[in-house]
Amino acid sequence: MRIEQLYTKCLAEAAYYIESEGEVAIIDPLRETAPYIEMANEANSKIKYIFETHFHADFVSGHVDLAAKTGASIVYGPNAKPNYETHLGKDNEVFKIGNITITLLHTPGHTMESSCFLLKDENGVEKAIFSGDTLFIGDVGRPDLAVKSDLTVQDLAGHLFDSLRNKVMPLPNDIIVYPGHGAGSSCGKNMSDETYDTLGHQKETNYALRIDMTREEFVKEVTDGLVAPPQYFPKNAKMNIMGYENFDTVMEKGNKALSLDEFNTLVEQGALILDTRHSDIFPQGYIPNSLFIGLNGSFAPWVGALITNIQQPIIFLADEGKEEEVVRRLSRVGYDNTRGYLSGGIQAWKDSGLKLESIEEMSPEQFANSFTDSTPTIDVRKETEFFSQHVIGNVINLPLSNIAEKSNDVDNDSKQYVHCAGGFRSLIAISILKQNGVHNVVNVQGGFKALEETTIPLSTYACPSTMVD
Repeated sequence: MRIEQLYTKCLAEAAYYIESEGEVAIIDPLRETAPYIEMANEANSKIKYIFETHFHADFVSGHVDLAAKTGASIVYGPNAKPNYETHLGKDNEVFKIGNITITLLHTPGHTMESSCFLLKDENGVEKAIFSGDTLFIGDVGRPDLAVKSDLTVQDLAGHLFDSLRNKVMPLPNDIIVYPGHGAGSSCGKNMSDETYDTLGHQKETNYALRIDMTREEFVKEVTDGLVAPPQYFPKNAKMNIMGYENFDTVMEKGNKALSLDEFNTLVEQGALILDTRHSDIFPQGYIPNSLFIGLNGSFAPWVGALITNIQQPIIFLADEGKEEEVVRRLSRVGYDNTRGYLSGGIQAWKDSGLKLESIEEMSPEQFANSFTDSTPTIDVRKETEFFSQHVIGNVINLPLSNIAEKSNDVDNDSKQYVHCAGGFRSLIAISILKQNGVHNVVNVQGGFKALEETTIPLSTYACPSTMVD
């Protein structure tokens, strides 16, 4: 028996490869199918099942393409109604892979079709549970992402309480919990950096598994402090329900070198210019009106949060050799209308004599040394980050996720100093501000983490549990 967790840090997402005696099951695959097929081929094995724990909202799964290429059966739990051929499993239904078994445990709550998959070895011993978004390490799935549910968030949280108490917590303490996500995912509130754990340890440390917790207490704690999910979540969930364009076609269309004339023609036709180059390089010179989201940061989640039209034609700039990766990561969150990249990159633009924009930057030490109570400062971190601790003075909090609609609130007559936590989000924010006509802005390099090491005045640190959200 072989179990392999395939963790994608950019999405904080875990897929799983399970193999026994020449047969393979894949759980919650990413959009690209090649890695799973290659693993099975190398082991001289055949993919038999593709288990989906639920209709994912934060990424487009590769289940449809993988089934088409391998002949494997897609398996969902009860209540799922996909728009393609699938096997709708029953609660406690057993699936055989080689000489091991996987049992479907219907665990509604995160969504109504949500299910966990319990693995038993060749001796029938319960070894692992693949818990999807029902149970994370340190957290549980948020109950407000169900698509077209007639149930309230509180109703779903109640179902989740029952599922955990009746289906998961009675399992042996020594089984391994393999969740669908880790820290950084928006599918929960406070996930651990660890990507697996024993169930027994989770019973001791996970707030949602407290033995003495009542149903009412659980519902309150799980629903308290929920912020609106990223705008692309329901769009990705719909793609996972309805199906989507073939991944190979998306890659072929998007991974295409464009001449300068072709690039500019697409701009005139309304294509968005997405600059994915490294955050150290982008400020030095970029094409006017570009949106910066560097591939070196949390690329796909920020694309999904900030590009509101999932059908938007996208053309892009990339660091050399990263073009294919850009298209692949865009497709993971459903942005399938990528039309190509500028051949020759920013140098081709320069050589043509066309105008470039740049971003003024300042080191944290320079900013701290020149800072006064009246220095206009924009903090683009989340509200919870801001309220935990922030610079004291003429500071406003404009979280990156909604800075476009708040750009009119920014005084363009005086120089504005922009920072985030580490220097990545502030560059995205400045590119958006400039798209909206706010040009008198300076990026504070290194963000709040660097400012903490300077003499700049800071508010008293507030424990996250006491933050105002």
